[in-house]
Amino acid sequence: MPSIKTVSKYLLASFMVGAGVTHFASPEFFLRIMPPYLPLHEELVMISGVCEIVLGVILMVPTTSRLAAWGIIALLIAVFPANLHVYQNQNLMPAPALVHLLRLPLQGVFILWAFWHTGSRRTDLDNTHSKAESETANRSS
Repeated sequence: MPSIKTVSKYLLASFMVGAGVTHFASPEFFLRIMPPYLPLHEELVMISGVCEIVLGVILMVPTTSRLAAWGIIALLIAVFPANLHVYQNQNLMPAPALVHLLRLPLQGVFILWAFWHTGSRRTDLDNTHSKAESETANRSS
């Protein structure tokens, strides 16, 4: 049975690939929420879509998953201005004001989710647990 962390990684990867595909399926949505101070709106929408797809795919590859997790964090930080822009200009995306407000900290949740998959010792609960079991087994033998 796969661990919670493995399931989490595949869910995050699926989310990233799905979001990336959406950039190509519905680019008008992303173009509408682009901050006006950014240049090359169409190109940035396509580039961010490609990045999401690539990062989602390589997150599922064991040899590149840590790099992918860091890339996802960087991408989520890079697109945060669009979320802020939507919050400041709520007419761009019709939804209750609370939805726009909750999207901002939700980006932080996604960043923490990706950070769990960076392999950082503090977040690698699976390794911490198995290391503790190994140490206990070594002491008793």
